[in-house]
Amino acid sequence: MKPAATANPRERQEELGQFLTASPVADFMASMFGPLPRTVRLLDAGAGAGALTSAFVSRCCEKRDGARTIEATLYELDGEILDALAATMRECERRCSDAGIRFTFTIHSADFIQEMSARLAGDLFGTLPPTFDAAIANPPYRKISTDSAERRALRSVGVETSNLYTGFIALIQRLLVPGGQLVGITPRSFCNGPYFRPFREDFLNQLELRRLHVFDSRKAAFREDSVLQENIIFHAVKGRHQPHKIIVSSSSGERGDDITKTVFPFTEIVHPHDAEKFIHIPSTTGHASAKETMDCLSASLASLGITVSTGRVVDFRLKDSLRREPELGTVPLLHPCHFNGGTVHWPKLEARKPNAILDNAETRPWLVPSGMYLLTKRFTSKEERKSPCALTVHIKTKRSKSGKCRAPLQRFRLIAVRDTRQSRCSQR
Repeated sequence: MKPAATANPRERQEELGQFLTASPVADFMASMFGPLPRTVRLLDAGAGAGALTSAFVSRCCEKRDGARTIEATLYELDGEILDALAATMRECERRCSDAGIRFTFTIHSADFIQEMSARLAGDLFGTLPPTFDAAIANPPYRKISTDSAERRALRSVGVETSNLYTGFIALIQRLLVPGGQLVGITPRSFCNGPYFRPFREDFLNQLELRRLHVFDSRKAAFREDSVLQENIIFHAVKGRHQPHKIIVSSSSGERGDDITKTVFPFTEIVHPHDAEKFIHIPSTTGHASAKETMDCLSASLASLGITVSTGRVVDFRLKDSLRREPELGTVPLLHPCHFNGGTVHWPKLEARKPNAILDNAETRPWLVPSGMYLLTKRFTSKEERKSPCALTVHIKTKRSKSGKCRAPLQRFRLIAVRDTRQSRCSQR
């Protein structure tokens, strides 16, 4: 059953962090639910046009494995999509009626984070938060600053996170009854990195992870929106005892495509002695063997005095400081296009990317000290045989009057070296 169509400009999508779920992905997510109670209280937070609830209803109507009543609660902040959402819910009602299932729905045109944070904190005139037996979610993806209203609301219920999607998931799991099920599609970024450690601890303490699914391509999950993003789908159950084994699957994301499944010990996904609670997803045998090799290493990067960082320069935020050609007062700016054959080729004036960035008060916080770096890029061109691609670079600059030499690193996508008089970049 297809949800009602709606027009949704890309600018508004990015403002709301909203990318609608494609029908094949929604159907696959709905198929991941286990047995359901006779009356299912369903939560769809960030419902969009209703694709996920529609897929869940189709699953219940086709399987007929117990659910006789579905009480759907949907949150959608975008007023321009509400008519489409209501039309999809009326179609769900009709479909359920034909299958002998009672279906009711309530659409809330409200900010899910603000409302549920207040209710969970007991701040909304004593109104108790609702509880749910199942939740299906494609939450909005957008960074939230430390002083934002969303961040303050989440902190009021003990949630510390830097992105809307993890904030949504943290609230959703608090609304599930014991044994309640959650299927969500989110960026993969929460699985590692220090910023998401509090979220991972909260997630793994409250939810039992049953299955993880990855896509072969970063374009697969949201191809219609041209989104290049590593996404995962997870199935989890409200509870405090992680399973002994977990299913890890992968597919191309196309309808009807083959899905490969592998069962791993849970301790290979989350190491029991890992303080960071990293979630490893060995989607191939090679990934698993690589992790075994890493586990045998006797030293850590920290013990060797080596730090790891994604790039710090965000080009579109410093657009006015970028220069196509090096000039006085600029420093080198390296993109993956400057990497070829294991060496740095800079500048590349014929490239579409800028070759330099101004060294000024605005850009200086994003500069890092000159020195020896190992740079990697995950996105490789078709003619390169290996991914990721890595090389060592010795960045040398003359010192400024302050005695400091600095350079910025970006995801890695950009690296820039500060030198107010002269800069040079040599590879060795």
